[in-house]
Amino acid sequence: MSHIFVQDLTVTYPLFNRARSSLDTQTAPLDAAEGFGGTQRLVRDGRGYIKGVRALDGISFEVHEGERLGLVGANGSGKTTLLQALAGIYPPEKGSIVVEGQRTSLVNINLGMRSEATGNKNITLRGLASGRTRAEIEERRAEIAAFAGLGEFIDLPVDTYSAGMRMRLNFAIATAFEPDILILDEWLSAGDAKFRKAANERMATFVGRAGILVLASHSASLLQTNCTRGLWLHDGKVHMDGPIDQVLAAYEALGNGRSTIKA
Repeated sequence: MSHIFVQDLTVTYPLFNRARSSLDTQTAPLDAAEGFGGTQRLVRDGRGYIKGVRALDGISFEVHEGERLGLVGANGSGKTTLLQALAGIYPPEKGSIVVEGQRTSLVNINLGMRSEATGNKNITLRGLASGRTRAEIEERRAEIAAFAGLGEFIDLPVDTYSAGMRMRLNFAIATAFEPDILILDEWLSAGDAKFRKAANERMATFVGRAGILVLASHSASLLQTNCTRGLWLHDGKVHMDGPIDQVLAAYEALGNGRSTIKA
């Protein structure tokens, strides 16, 4: 059974060896339209110098088997940081993340890919990294290559691929092994119309078999199609948690998160 439990999660991006700027002594709030919640998200040391930016601030929620969670929020709200924390890329500064089940992440299309290795070699490496046996990998290899649609490029180094080709290969690998938990960030933003249509059809089947889906996107239609629940982030905090249609309606009513709201 897949399960995600997040309790009081706080993540701060540290700033090292930075030159002093006007923000070090700024006391007036920054324009909220910048997407960083003004100076309240700037972490300062005892001298008042900025030492970091708080990306997530006390996030708590739980996701159970069968749920499809869509992350909603303006740029800078903390969506991608939360995905990276769930994927194990960023450790919590405070709080905890407990994940039960196998995770596959497409937060970054290059993450886990060996650029000097061929597409076929990357199928093997990514499969092994996700805990699959060589027999399982070989069983799915032809299907992965066919869906990625790379043709003879599958036997060339990945550093010869375009960003769209990398995304197709990553997506084909990630959706071939049916992970318990799938973590995605704007996964349909790359590729042509034909591939997006095929990916939509594949995802509809895939999420029906996967335990949990966590998807961050600015596309309301994508979230409505693939998610049942929405988590609205604002200034690194949870502003609303509920059925995806209700969360999206509230988000759109406030101008896509651009209005001044208090989390």
